[in-house]
Amino acid sequence: MPVPARLPSWAWVSGLTAGAIVAVAVLAVQADRGSHPTATASATRPSASASKGAHPGPGKPAPTAAPAAVPADSGTGRRIVYSLGQKRVWLVDASDASRSTFAVWPGTVSPDPGTYTVSLRRDATTGSDGVKIEHIVYFGAKAGVNFAFSNALDGSSPPPASETRTGGIRMRVADGSALWTFGSTGTKVRVVD
Repeated sequence: MPVPARLPSWAWVSGLTAGAIVAVAVLAVQADRGSHPTATASATRPSASASKGAHPGPGKPAPTAAPAAVPADSGTGRRIVYSLGQKRVWLVDASDASRSTFAVWPGTVSPDPGTYTVSLRRDATTGSDGVKIEHIVYFGAKAGVNFAFSNALDGSSPPPASETRTGGIRMRVADGSALWTFGSTGTKVRVVD
């Protein structure tokens, strides 16, 4: 009885690889023909009757429909811009282009409008409200309250207790990392209404 010829191992590997490529291509074509989820912009804003101290909830700053433009009265050059009214921060480069913008949660005490400078940075600590925070970028003080940007380690941002005087301006973890990278000591901070 004759012995059947054996295929070399490279032939088996090549055949299996070709079959896998064909299977992936077929699945990709089928996936492309399916339905595609789309994101919708939400223009939900607090109503005029919303309480002044209301916060959207842990981890959820108020959504915006499109990135807001850098306020016109925020100066020029490389700077961090913080709008008290919009509860928003912009990281602006030397060419006056916004590199990033994001919503923030202010503390119970706000800095006065004006120009400040990043004076101190701390990796992590516990905030005056008892929340563990990181990426702390200090830029000013008023009546014994220090003002600093930071993010909670767990990403949350509960409303500050009304009886506690806090100057922390909280943001999401990713935004805190971006501001930490951008806001080196000596960086200008412009606070606007």
